[in-house]
Amino acid sequence: MKKLLYYILKVLSHKVIRKYRPLTIAITGSFGKTSAKEAIGAVLKNQGRVKKSEGNYNNEIGVPLTILGEKTAGRSIFGWLNIFRRGLALLSRKDNDYPNILILEMGAEKPGDIRYLTKIAPLDIGVITGIGPVHLEFFGSLEKIIEEKISLVAHPADDTKITIINADDENLVRAKSRLKGRLFSYGFNEGADYQAGDFKITQKNGVWGTLFKLQTDGKTIPVFLPQSFGRQQVYACLAALTLAGAIYNNLLEAINGLDDYRPPKGRTNLIAGIKNTLLIDDTYNASPPSTLAALDVLHEFPLAGEGRKIAVFGEMLELGSYTEEGHQQVGKRAAEINADMLVTVGEKTRDILRGAASAGLSEDKTFYFDNNHDAGIFVQNKLKEGDLVLIKGSQGARMEQITKELMAEPLKAGELLVRQSEEWLKKV
Repeated sequence: MKKLLYYILKVLSHKVIRKYRPLTIAITGSFGKTSAKEAIGAVLKNQGRVKKSEGNYNNEIGVPLTILGEKTAGRSIFGWLNIFRRGLALLSRKDNDYPNILILEMGAEKPGDIRYLTKIAPLDIGVITGIGPVHLEFFGSLEKIIEEKISLVAHPADDTKITIINADDENLVRAKSRLKGRLFSYGFNEGADYQAGDFKITQKNGVWGTLFKLQTDGKTIPVFLPQSFGRQQVYACLAALTLAGAIYNNLLEAINGLDDYRPPKGRTNLIAGIKNTLLIDDTYNASPPSTLAALDVLHEFPLAGEGRKIAVFGEMLELGSYTEEGHQQVGKRAAEINADMLVTVGEKTRDILRGAASAGLSEDKTFYFDNNHDAGIFVQNKLKEGDLVLIKGSQGARMEQITKELMAEPLKAGELLVRQSEEWLKKV
């Protein structure tokens, strides 16, 4: 039954793409896909009828549903039949409201996923945000992950006009010769077509955010990203500005569009905590690269007075043979930034503590728990006014539960946190 569903969605959505021929932008990467998608949507919002993937609609069901303008029908057979009926209606008549720009997030949990999705939606512009050891247990090696991600733009059959990559990502740089299309790059390193410099977390008109200088084509332009923090958010916005510069050549309008950009839930969002503290909620998911980047945000965030910097980590899952090393890297980085307190939850995070100890973090600053509830209560009791707390872990670690424990206004959890639907809340 599932195979039949996939097949019908594939055929319908591919035919819709062929009929309406929207400008199709596809985004993939081991991290940063969703933030880049949201940033690209913000800079293109005035360029016509823009449709972007909702939530994590980035697989063999989510991508076709985005193309069809639908949401999942779950287990409802009649719901799916109605989706098919409306899809056929898109083909049988002209819908003048159909998007002229599609922004599709494409994920990969196993080899071949990206090629499956690009056959459904041949792309005009491909964006690769970065490649790391995510879902390693399903791919077996980092090289196979690289092959999968670059297949977005590397296959000879792809009608890719523009390829945009993160120039700071070593894996992408090594694969550069295998990429097709007109190549544009972004990053902090020299040589990127769109380069960020003088980056800092600061306040503007009383609003926290990230300020950087964009350098491209001999010009330097200041950019402030309200309520967005750290290099990962700068990367997302650089991807968007690179795309806008490549196809519309109107950077100032694109930069103004970023005033409306906000990171999705669970991606380094700043939330008021109890006892006049601040929380960096980064609980959507976790991998070693994204967790190291989150620690950089914790390190770079300026604090007044005697506020402490506290890291609370859950397990990073699906790392396969890289599990031990990946967790230890995080612990070492926590020690390097001299975190005032390091709290971890789950058996795999013992390696975070081992890594921290090996890098010299004092044992009296580290604490281990086997469940979120106890960890949350412990941190509650330890918090002092002015503290800054980073909370992060893989989806399966459900670290948003700890964020909710520490929020000043937990009744706003549905508005501010990930995985707050009834279906998620019923899961342990």
